[in-house]
Amino acid sequence: MSKAPLVAIVDDDEAVREALSDLLLVLELSCRTFDRAEAFMAEYVPGRFDCLITDVSMPGHSGLDLLQRLRTIGSPMPVIIVTADTTPATRLRAMRCGAYAFLTKPVSSEALLRHLRSALRHAGSCPGADGRETPRDG
Repeated sequence: MSKAPLVAIVDDDEAVREALSDLLLVLELSCRTFDRAEAFMAEYVPGRFDCLITDVSMPGHSGLDLLQRLRTIGSPMPVIIVTADTTPATRLRAMRCGAYAFLTKPVSSEALLRHLRSALRHAGSCPGADGRETPRDG
């Protein structure tokens, strides 16, 4: 039997962390929240998390720095960027670093959940999930 998916949420905005956590709770998905990239990396162990949802602009290391660090150490974990930064350069950097999806705020719950389900299927950790979609457009 496969383990239940565990999603990491990294955002310096407490209200955003709580809203995302509540949304995942409704879906009966487990999550861990972190207020900055460094806190996440302090607890990161390969294979522990099935997906990461992160903001871009945070104190310390940005969400893009975090994504790049994960790819540098060989993590294949899907990373969904949720940000208010709409600059093409930010989106391009995220996609070049291997972001699974780049979504701009305000993002609808339906869009985020569609990408999250797809990412979990991609990671092989969404029980009973089938079907394919192209998740890279936000």
